[in-house]
Amino acid sequence: MDKFDFLDIGFIDILDILLVAVLLFYAYRLVKGTVAINIFFGIVIFYVIWKLTDIMNLDVLSNILGKFISVGFFALIVVFQQEIRKFLLMIGSTNFASRRNVIRYFRFINQGQDLLKIDLTALLGACDKMAADKTGAIIVMERENNLDFVKNTGDEANIEISAQILETIFFKNSPLHDGAIIVKDNSITATRVVLPVSESSSIPARFGLRHRAAVGISEKTDALVLVISEQTGKISYVKDGEFCKFKNTEDLRRLLTEDLSI
Repeated sequence: MDKFDFLDIGFIDILDILLVAVLLFYAYRLVKGTVAINIFFGIVIFYVIWKLTDIMNLDVLSNILGKFISVGFFALIVVFQQEIRKFLLMIGSTNFASRRNVIRYFRFINQGQDLLKIDLTALLGACDKMAADKTGAIIVMERENNLDFVKNTGDEANIEISAQILETIFFKNSPLHDGAIIVKDNSITATRVVLPVSESSSIPARFGLRHRAAVGISEKTDALVLVISEQTGKISYVKDGEFCKFKNTEDLRRLLTEDLSI
């Protein structure tokens, strides 16, 4: 009967299980939509197998798997360094303490549609026009992570988004067109911003400095970035350091709506 002592569950055990479940849920939310999600599932499966071998007294296999688990903490830091950095940025963000953001991070029912303030019609309309004219642009949409550390490299602004304003800012002869703009809710909060450039070797060689800057800021924060190539006129959408594929403008609108509502 000693083998089944673990079935004697009390209140503390239930609380422990619930806390682990919540932790796993938010860990999943953090890596959802990134390449890290497959690693996350692999680690969960590996851990479950190890616990099963331990319960079934498969000593040799359990010891072998246990050796990997014992150094797993350091491996996790290496594998998930980007996600851990984002989580710490989220925790340390001054915006995190606000009531609105607490609700957004600690609820299970998504009501994100009510929180979407940006005028996507104006934004995407301007992007389509600039893409047709092959006007280079980089638009950074701020979410939870504070972007003051890059805003300080440009000019502070407080301009409501409109298609005409966006096209004017990125017009080739405009003094504001060099650099990125930062968008928060439905306002342009900074122009001529210098973004950190990604050093990732996985970025295709056909992408230039704008695209590397878009990947760079999305690697370090949870910001979403739209990039328009000056050479091809193609619109790119960058999130979590990755280029997100979309079929057309409506598909891009759907992706933005989902991501801005989280």
